[in-house]
Amino acid sequence: METTVTKTGTEDKTWGGGNQPLKVSYGKMMMWFFILSDALTFSGFLASYGFSRFKFIDSWPIADEVFNHFPFLHGVDAPMYYVALMTFILIFSSVTMVLAVDAGHHMKKKKVIFYMFLTIIGGAIFVGSQAWEWKNFIKGEYGAVETKGGQILQFVDGEGHRVGLKDIAIIDSHKDRTQHERKNGIWYKKEGTLPTYTIEEIRTGFAKRKDLLIRTQVLTEKGEKTILSRTESLKRIQADAIGIVEGANLVHNEYGTPLFANFFFFITGFHGFHVFSGVVINIIIFINVILGTYERRKNYEMVEKVGLYWHFVDLVWVFVFTFFYLV
Repeated sequence: METTVTKTGTEDKTWGGGNQPLKVSYGKMMMWFFILSDALTFSGFLASYGFSRFKFIDSWPIADEVFNHFPFLHGVDAPMYYVALMTFILIFSSVTMVLAVDAGHHMKKKKVIFYMFLTIIGGAIFVGSQAWEWKNFIKGEYGAVETKGGQILQFVDGEGHRVGLKDIAIIDSHKDRTQHERKNGIWYKKEGTLPTYTIEEIRTGFAKRKDLLIRTQVLTEKGEKTILSRTESLKRIQADAIGIVEGANLVHNEYGTPLFANFFFFITGFHGFHVFSGVVINIIIFINVILGTYERRKNYEMVEKVGLYWHFVDLVWVFVFTFFYLV
């Protein structure tokens, strides 16, 4: 008795389980699985950010005051302008990726090359822009003073404009500043980089400039930072100020609570790594397109798969942008 063998049409493909799930190839199915798992990861990060912000809702840094730089426009207050430009470039790169995938469906090699090239350029500009944002965030612009309780005190003039530490400090040229070294400590702990100014130099300069006031990180009902009176400011800086904060890192943050800096570095860094990886993968696929690899295969499915990843990265940035910069 002969046994009848049913042909599924998938014997020569990686997926051999019969009918194709959702009518897509094994490769695209695995890309969707990866995107789903990565989406859950980003969701967890953003949910953690949301809970932390809610806990410190009355003292969270104001995005317009943190991200107000623009390349080659030093000293110009441009809140969110450059971030908006970065976002536009990344979204536009998603459009060019769509056009590259569509050109692949029509087997138009030259158009695939052109649109993938634009996508790679857009991704590279975004990664570079994010690195520039990190540099400004880490370096800081005005500086601030930290209190015994870890609160941040900023300086403003009578009109509410920020004033930098360099415009306040009266440097004592007769006083030597020695950095603590590991060999001199009982626990052999090395002191971090010395700040540009000492707390005493800031106190002296603040006392002499009668137009200066202190602005705390506590927000008012209008969502603005609380500005103390001149008397309260003098009392606060004399009694509570213990150190200088310049820029932001994982321990100190001149813009407010260190948690904001921690989340910013981790989430935007994680997303930036995704964009960088996407640029590298796009370059590899781009080279294969030029070499005619997919032309010989009679399909550009690899371009479509990397396109799925690129659209996911763009979509995640929309949520990151909303959480960090808009809300």
